[in-house]
Amino acid sequence: MKCTGLDDHQLALRAVEPSTLSLLGLVRHLADVERRWFRRVLGREEVAFRFSNADDPDGDFDGARPEVVDEAWAAWREEVAFAEGFVRDAPGLDVQGHDDWRGTVSLRWVLVHMIEEYARHNGHADLLRERIDGKVGL
Repeated sequence: MKCTGLDDHQLALRAVEPSTLSLLGLVRHLADVERRWFRRVLGREEVAFRFSNADDPDGDFDGARPEVVDEAWAAWREEVAFAEGFVRDAPGLDVQGHDDWRGTVSLRWVLVHMIEEYARHNGHADLLRERIDGKVGL
């Protein structure tokens, strides 16, 4: 689908314009994604996102600077630990929550969605790492 409608020249392009996409931004983004699905949607906690908000929806990427590396990793680890605990303590995969975009979702759906989310962003991370220092296949 991503190739549909592109001409031969466009399909062969190798360079990507500069963007705010970074490995650190991905860590921050995934911390917010974990927080959204497990704390806010399934856990029904009324907590703010850590790095983005309505006024700055790309704050997870735009705010990624070297001085916030430790904070980003700590946030991601905390959100993953919460999610792991939520899954461990859930009575089953049919536990439900409400998402403003998708309506009622189950823990099963969220887990599949998280696999998709991490797979997509691991692909981004592969490309970023190769661009940074040429490392491939990590």
